[in-house]
Parts: sequence; structure tokens; C-alpha cells
Amino acid sequence: MDQFHLMNVFVATGEEASFARAARRLDLSPAAVTRAIAALEELLGVKLLQRTTRHVRLTEAGQRYLDDSRTILASLEEANQAAAGINAAPRGNLSVTAPVLFGKLFVMPGIVQFLDTYPEVDVSAWFLDRVVNLVDEGIDVAVRIGHLPDSGLKAARVGQVRRVLCAAPAYLDRHGVPANPADLSRHTIISANHMSPRVEWKFGAQDNPTTVRLHARLTVTSNDAAITAAVAGLGICRLLSYQVADDVAAGRLRILLAEHEEPPWPVHVVHREGKFGSSKVRYFIDLLVAHLRAHPYVNSSIVAAGETMN
Repeated sequence: MDQFHLMNVFVATGEEASFARAARRLDLSPAAVTRAIAALEELLGVKLLQRTTRHVRLTEAGQRYLDDSRTILASLEEANQAAAGINAAPRGNLSVTAPVLFGKLFVMPGIVQFLDTYPEVDVSAWFLDRVVNLVDEGIDVAVRIGHLPDSGLKAARVGQVRRVLCAAPAYLDRHGVPANPADLSRHTIISANHMSPRVEWKFGAQDNPTTVRLHARLTVTSNDAAITAAVAGLGICRLLSYQVADDVAAGRLRILLAEHEEPPWPVHVVHREGKFGSSKVRYFIDLLVAHLRAHPYVNSSIVAAGETMN
């Protein structure tokens, strides 16, 4: 029996955790599914599934084989598409993830342009302030801010951003401008993205940073809320440069202690494409990489002269 057919039946059974549901999904009889699984286990000489009267569970070997089978079948489909010329016309669903504000400001314009250009593609955009596992959650393309861990994913660096301190000119007129990180203890602190009033901000070189422990007068879970409070003159907040770039350019916020900043954080477009790659993913990556590399908020200090106060 064709091993690719056996693998396809096994993947459906493992994902559905049911012979009956796998049969319906593949338009086969339950008996045919049972025979295929038995033939595959005999071929491999290992038990892949634990069967009970109600459930089908993967063995440890079965889980490993399921992951490998998915990869092999996806590569086979990509090879078939490439040979058939389907890659010339992007189609199907594309899934993309990025941090919330970055996605809104920089990724969404690329998505809109892509959808306008390729009418047979649908896009699912997941803008989340957490790291999404591309393999486990079935995501095609991601934007990652920060240093990447070692993985099997492919990445294109598109720029960098800074972690910056900022405050409104009105606040600085009332309370003065901090000259060094230690001065921050005398200022009102706005903290974003965690719900503890205790704040630890690091400054300087990555291998030998200076840590300043502070108390947040206002703690919020939204970067937008922190920016609103800072623009209103409440105090000093720390955010990524692209998040406050428009407010800095308009003079609503000023950057503080730029000479004490950590090294910039790299920005990458990450994907899990195989050897052949589908056209929808390739074309979208090309568009997004070009768009981000050309954007001044991703590839330069955030605004022109006069941004810093020290």
C-alpha cells in the first residue's frame, strides 16, 4: 500500500483522535482507516496509536511520527504545487501574527495592499502581545521584536527599534528632566504590560546593565493607555520607539536619557516555509519585508533632531 496514503490516513486519525471522524474527513470507510493504520504500524514495526472503546490516543512514537508526517506531507504538497504551476497564482488562506500596536501600524497596511493585489487570498491576522508558536498554532508568517532563539524557523531582519523613556513637555516643565537613571526615583512612573507596581528598568550594555528599581504610580496592561497617560502629563513611561514615534514627532512627548538606553532590539519577519514554499507566503513576505525595511520608524532613530532631552 502507498506509504504516503498510509501517512495521510494516520495524520487524519491522530488529529481527529477517532477512526470514525478520520474516515469522514477522508471520505473513507472506518474499516479502510483501520486497515491503513494497521498496515503502517506493521511497516514501521512500532505501535502508533493506543485504542480503547471510546478513544484513540497517540503513543510517544506516534506523536513523533505525526509531527514528521505533517512536515513530509506538507513538503509533498508544496512540490506538487510547484510542479503544476499553481505557485504562479497565490490563493488560499494566509495567517499572520505580530504584536498588537506594531501589527496595527505597520503590518495591516501591507495586508491590505496584499489583499488588493491578490483577490484569491484570504488573510487571518492575529495581533497579540505574546510570542505565538508558528508550528503549534498553524501560523504562516510572524513579526518578532527582540533577539530570536535558535529554531528551525527562517527569518529576515527588517530593522530595529529602541526601548525609550519619554514624558510630555508639560510634565518635564513641572518636575524637571532626569539627568541619569538614578534620578527616576524622584519622578512619577507609568508602567505598561504587567500588573505589578514594582518596576525594574535596565540601562546600558546588555552584558553589564544598570538596573533601577522603581515604584509605578500608574500600572496599565495596554501600551496605548500608557501613551495616553504620558501625553496627558502624568509621568514618565518606557515603551518601544515605534509606539511613541508619532507623538515624539509631533512634540507631544520627549525622549529622555537616550545615552543610557539598552542596545536596539532587532525586528524580524519569521516564517516556517519549506523547501519549495507556497506563492502566497513568498509574495507576502517579499511585500512585508520591503515595506518594513523602507519605514523610518523601523529603520532609524525615531525622529529628527531635538528628540532627546538630557
